[in-house]
Amino acid sequence: MARKRGADRGINVVIFTKTVSEVIHAQFDELTRAERKLAETLLENYPVSGLGSITTVAENAAVSTPTVARMVQKLGYKGYGEFQAQLHHELEATLSNPIAKHDRWAANAPGTHILNRFADAVMNNMRQTLSELDTASFDAVVKLLCDKKQSVYFVGGRITGSLAEYFFTHMQVIRPRTTLMSSNSGAWPQHVLNMNAGDVLVIFDIRRYEADMVTLAEVARNNGVKIVLFTDNWSSPVTKHALHSFKIQIEAPSAWDSSVVTLFVVEALIEAVQNAAWDETRERMTTLEGLFEQARLFRKPR
Repeated sequence: MARKRGADRGINVVIFTKTVSEVIHAQFDELTRAERKLAETLLENYPVSGLGSITTVAENAAVSTPTVARMVQKLGYKGYGEFQAQLHHELEATLSNPIAKHDRWAANAPGTHILNRFADAVMNNMRQTLSELDTASFDAVVKLLCDKKQSVYFVGGRITGSLAEYFFTHMQVIRPRTTLMSSNSGAWPQHVLNMNAGDVLVIFDIRRYEADMVTLAEVARNNGVKIVLFTDNWSSPVTKHALHSFKIQIEAPSAWDSSVVTLFVVEALIEAVQNAAWDETRERMTTLEGLFEQARLFRKPR
């Protein structure tokens, strides 16, 4: 398991490059029945469910304390202490506000131009995201978005709402029955009222996860709606309700998280969907261009 050393109040701390959740999912099939039961309990309210004592964690999962100790080591951690330290590190990272993130980056910033530092971070995010992205899941999402018998809804938060709108703007050209939901949760019940079993809800939710988003996902899933989630490598609580999740690297030398790789995945999905039904898409685009012409929306070259 890849890991790197960090300094915390003068003490050497091991920081793993993969989250505990990612490690559990990767090794789930290798776990015993009791260990799988423990893993499922840990993932239900992740990462908080793993922050108690080893005895408490065992009792909550209805397994023995030795089972917890064995699974932690099987996952690659030296012991329960190292396992829990990683969970604390992840929790701190997900709760960091923009000021804390900026200060953390500034303290470790190399003496190169911000353009170079930002480019390096984005390219690393791209490489790591692509290395872990499940192409079968990507193709399954394309198939869902191509199914014109079902409606597709898009929603994001305070920052990610713009990504949801971007995705929606393209998809409404490609296919009918698309809806952009407001980032204001007060407007959601009317949309949920119109959702039918089999419809698709695309959710964008990155760290400092918005509390109402998980409620929306739970209600929609209980009504048979299929959830597609765009989140980060720490995983939004919405993940447990999602049929498909894109976990994307978002760290950047900034007070704000980077949306570059998220937008890349969105644009790849747009291309895959429009290419899968190009004849129909082309016909819709031709009609739309005619409407633009009638409305005199764009300037013509002289």
